[in-house]
Amino acid sequence: MRIGELAHRAGITTRTLRHYESLGLLPARRTGNGYRTYDEEDLRLVQQIRTLQQFGFGLEDTRPFVECLRAGHPAGDSCPASLAVYRRKLAELDEVIGHLQRVRAEVGAQLARAQLEAEADVPGGPPPLCALVPPRTDTHTDTHAGRTTP
Repeated sequence: MRIGELAHRAGITTRTLRHYESLGLLPARRTGNGYRTYDEEDLRLVQQIRTLQQFGFGLEDTRPFVECLRAGHPAGDSCPASLAVYRRKLAELDEVIGHLQRVRAEVGAQLARAQLEAEADVPGGPPPLCALVPPRTDTHTDTHAGRTTP
């Protein structure tokens, strides 16, 4: 198949395929007239790259998976180098998750502090915590109209 068909079947642009080729992720086979030519195995390589990118892997991270497929393995993640990339990615994700948990805890603490301060500034006590809580029934005098309202 030619580059346009591969791009269409993979759901990407021909420019992206040329980029993969320039990085050595996709083989650069050409016909006698100079057209790039690809086969089903190349489609499989591109699909592997795209899947890994959707998971947040960089293009260089996909290289061991592509090489594993090119070596004839049934799956791109069945080689030791691919497993090492998985381990490194999981460690990165754990670090990001830990950071996000710490940020979330800090934001939660800031929210709790701000709510307490806001409630302390409201005359007559804190506002209802939920829209389903009925409004207060205490009354006050409207000094501008001279009447008492609920």
